[in-house]
Amino acid sequence: MIRSLLFSIIFFIGIIFISIIFLPTLILPQSFVLYGGRLMGYWASFCLRLILSVEIEILGKENLISNKKFFIASSHQSMFETFFLQTIFKSPIFVLKRELLQIPVFGWYLKKIGSISIKRNKVTKDNLGFFEDIRKKIDYSNRPLIIFPQGTRAKPDERPQFKKGISRIYEELKISCQPIVMNSGYVWPKNGLKRSNKKITISILPSIDYGLKKNEFMNILEKTIYTELDKIN
Repeated sequence: MIRSLLFSIIFFIGIIFISIIFLPTLILPQSFVLYGGRLMGYWASFCLRLILSVEIEILGKENLISNKKFFIASSHQSMFETFFLQTIFKSPIFVLKRELLQIPVFGWYLKKIGSISIKRNKVTKDNLGFFEDIRKKIDYSNRPLIIFPQGTRAKPDERPQFKKGISRIYEELKISCQPIVMNSGYVWPKNGLKRSNKKITISILPSIDYGLKKNEFMNILEKTIYTELDKIN
């Protein structure tokens, strides 16, 4: 309990410090702000290793896509992946719930780095243009898109059905998908204390190329991610 509390205090003090230091970048080119996000990812891993004695293992680096446009579909158990994935991939674009943009300072950064927001489980005028926004950003950028097809953070033993939006993104973008699996919920759960002396395993899986039907892609992606999650749990 003490180590968990210490981690939370030191980690968030660091995040606040980085946010303050990078405030001037909000009026500078986007690349400066993106570097701050990457720094937060390294800070998260540093705190996990130093305070909680957590080992971070990355498998499948040879599967990383490097020569074409792609989007990332990642399992989601913790706040950890929203920070750490920025250290693996170059300046990813996040798809996130609109409420996060309302957070003072943090929401400003999310807007500045080009995050795409959506109101979950609602049909609105803004949501109808959601896929068009994604297509424009991908067409005019070399940054990969990150989406969490489970929709929200899940417990390590939960296997919720993937949201249908992931197959629509696959169909609209016509690019490859990079599946990512991690068991971060055992260390940094959605609720409760952080756990020490554990290992977070991140598995980078072979890409799923464009060309499949929507339902076929959805079934393959869900099976691929959950099969790998069962292996590393």
